[in-house]
Amino acid sequence: MRTMSDEAGEEKGTTAEEQEEAQPGAVRETLTQAYERLRHSTDSAELSRLAREPLPDKDDAAAFSRATALLEAVGGNQATPLEDRQYLAETMPYPNILVKLSEDPNPSVRRRVAANKAGKSWLVGRLAKDPDQDVRTAALLNPRTSWKIRLEGAEDTNSSVEALKFLSRLGSEANVKDTETVLASMVRRAVAVNPTSPEALARHLAADASPEVAHAARKRTSTSVESGKSQGNAPNDGRNGNHGATRTGTRDTD
Repeated sequence: MRTMSDEAGEEKGTTAEEQEEAQPGAVRETLTQAYERLRHSTDSAELSRLAREPLPDKDDAAAFSRATALLEAVGGNQATPLEDRQYLAETMPYPNILVKLSEDPNPSVRRRVAANKAGKSWLVGRLAKDPDQDVRTAALLNPRTSWKIRLEGAEDTNSSVEALKFLSRLGSEANVKDTETVLASMVRRAVAVNPTSPEALARHLAADASPEVAHAARKRTSTSVESGKSQGNAPNDGRNGNHGATRTGTRDTD
């Protein structure tokens, strides 16, 4: 049954939260109290619920700010189920939450932050140097990554083949601005001379539209050919099969 106070509250436009606070004896946690409680909570059910709960309307600035601040605590708590931390890493555009998730000990969470296209370029750049290769690859493939980080990734001998292939295509297709063609060419050249780039990738870049890239790639492939010939012409001491190279020390194992 509706009471007069209910109707009066609606006429004044008060929210349910305001009406709850108006009740005698109602006690509401401060933001700091709620943050600390959630940061140390072991209630995975509550943490999961808060991770998936729709955020308040941005027009309600105070409620929205409180909710995003508390999500930072939820995302940083390892008691929050992994799938919920992954969900936040994929969907949240707010730096304070993503920074917290970028420090998650589980690489699958960091990888999702690295791939988040709403992430800030400096955060994506930081993850491009993550210890986990999949995280670094996701960061290098993120369009928010700076050209400086892309160049460093193209030069890195620990970059994945997937990342190197992606970087080798930058600027060769209609995927960069005219003002960025020189930067893209520098990245492709770095891929071409990276000693860990697949031979097939270097051969592909030997036909690049940029003379600098093509020259670097041809030099790389010719060097590889000469190296192969040199190994093939080495004297065979009878211990190394048909490889023509003298082995010393212990035998290789599979």
